Amino acid sequence: MDISWWGFAALAAAAALVGFSKTAVSGANTVSLAVFAAVLPARESTGVLLPILIVGDVVAVLTYRRHAHWPTLWRLFPAVAAGVVAGTVFLLWADDAAVRTSIGAILLLMAGVTIWRRRYGADSADSSESAAEKTEAAAGEGGPRASSAGRVKARSYGVLGGFTTMVANAGGPVMSLYLLSAGFRKLGFLGTSAWFFLIVNTSKLPFSVGLGLIDGRSLLLDAALVLFVFPGALIGKACVDRIDQRLFERLVIGATVLGGLQLLLR
Repeated sequence: MDISWWGFAALAAAAALVGFSKTAVSGANTVSLAVFAAVLPARESTGVLLPILIVGDVVAVLTYRRHAHWPTLWRLFPAVAAGVVAGTVFLLWADDAAVRTSIGAILLLMAGVTIWRRRYGADSADSSESAAEKTEAAAGEGGPRASSAGRVKARSYGVLGGFTTMVANAGGPVMSLYLLSAGFRKLGFLGTSAWFFLIVNTSKLPFSVGLGLIDGRSLLLDAALVLFVFPGALIGKACVDRIDQRLFERLVIGATVLGGLQLLLR
């Protein structure tokens, strides 16, 4: 790939941000997605970014593996699989503009719904914090117990998360909003999302290879960029204990809005 030194520096910074997002503020890697799509052709950029995300996922799992809530993950996986298949079909005919517009609109819609519910509905700041504390005590940094409404929400977010992660590696914000709305605290949030994305991103590899998004050239570029993931992850791990819960949630939602706007306005 013909990339200038400035372009490579931007990709290296974006790779470091992947590491930071995996260990500190999930959803911040929507900025990385935007940088990769700006430096590289948008469609090919998803194939280059995927192995870098998987390396970040491995680091996150090694860091937060004991804090995952597996009942939540098992509720999500069937719906996510359906979303990944739908995303693969979408990529067979959609051009870059259609992908960007669809994902950007979905991210902004999800962020708006989350903000509205937290301010006016059952997910207001005080009730959400109280529910999260009860959840932590009952499930050990875990997630909510299943209910019929909870299962419907898990399926809806799961399909959207699978679709967005397949077409643009943009499933992070969708799943972040789901975990926030479910009342996860920081460590439970990071542990559950770490395992979720390691499993989902790894399962996407055959689809991406089949679509021609990953090849020898993209892997060569990945080999040069992957080293930058580790310092970003170390910085994130050092910062996460200094971020309080309210700020953590605002940063996640802010990263989601920023990513959605960037995709719509490009």
